[in-house]
Amino acid sequence: MDIDTPMNSIVPTLQVTIVTVAYNSMAILPSMFSALPVGMPVVVVDNSPVANPALQKLCDQYRAQLVRNDRNRGFGTACNQGAALAETPFLLFLNPDTETEAGCIEALLLAAETYPNASAFNPRILDRRGKIAFRRHSKLRPRRERYRGPTPTADQELPVLSGAAFFVAKAKFDRVGGFDEAIFLFYEDDDLALRLSSLGPLMHIQNAVVRHLEGHSTKRSPETAYFKAYHLARSRVFAKTKHELPWPKAGVVFRGVRQLFSPLMLNRRKRWKYFGYMAGALSTLRDNGRHIG
Repeated sequence: MDIDTPMNSIVPTLQVTIVTVAYNSMAILPSMFSALPVGMPVVVVDNSPVANPALQKLCDQYRAQLVRNDRNRGFGTACNQGAALAETPFLLFLNPDTETEAGCIEALLLAAETYPNASAFNPRILDRRGKIAFRRHSKLRPRRERYRGPTPTADQELPVLSGAAFFVAKAKFDRVGGFDEAIFLFYEDDDLALRLSSLGPLMHIQNAVVRHLEGHSTKRSPETAYFKAYHLARSRVFAKTKHELPWPKAGVVFRGVRQLFSPLMLNRRKRWKYFGYMAGALSTLRDNGRHIG
C-alpha cells in the first residue's frame, strides 16, 4: 500500500496489527487482549528474562504471535521486532496495561482516511480516573512548540505523541527507520514522533478511546524503580544529545544530585529511584547513554 493511499473499507482485522512489549506483564495482559476486536493480529514481544508458560498459553488462546528474547533488549528494539512481523498496512503499538474501547480501531482507521497527510495518531487516552492524558510538549523540543490550547474535545494536531497507544502506517514507520534502538527505555516515543512529524502532522483522535492503567505493566518495587530511573537518565542524555539540546549531561547530573537531597529520600522506593537516576546519569559520562545490543 502506498503511504498516502486511503483505504477502501474499515476492517480492523485486515488493516491493523497490534504490537505490545511484555516484561513480567501477565497480571495485566489478559485485559488488553480481551478488549480487542476478535481476530485482531497481535504480536507480543517478551523481554522478560524468564519464559512464562502462562504467556504462551494466553497468546495461543488469542492466536497471537509470541517473540521471546533471551534478555531485555529494550522497548524500541522489541517494538521493531514486532513491527517487522506485521503484514497489515497499519500498526498500533499498545502498552500491555491498556484497554481499547469498542470502536477504537475503526475510529483510528477512519482518521487515517480522513487525514491522509498526517504521519501518526494517538487515540483519546484516559487514565484510571477517566481523565484524558495527552502530550502537550516534549523535553526534546523547544518550549515555544508546546501546545497551549485547551484539552482536546475534537481531533487536534499535537506537537508530540504518547507511546502508550501509537497508531501509524507501517510504510511511514518504515520510512523513518522505526524506533531508535540506541534508546533502551524512555523517550523512544518522543524521538519516533518527532521524526515522523517531518512527514506530516501528529494527530489526537477524539473518537478513538484507550484506557491506560499507567504504571501497572510491571511490578512496582524498589528494584523496578531503580531500573526505570537508571534508564530514564541514560535515555534523557542520549535523546537530548541526538536532538541537539544544550547541556544534556550537565542537566541530568544536576537533577540527579538535587534529588539525593530531597526529603523523599526517606521513602525506600523513592530512595532507590533517585539512586538509580544518579547512577544512570553518571554512566553517560562514558558512553553518552547510547544502548548497544
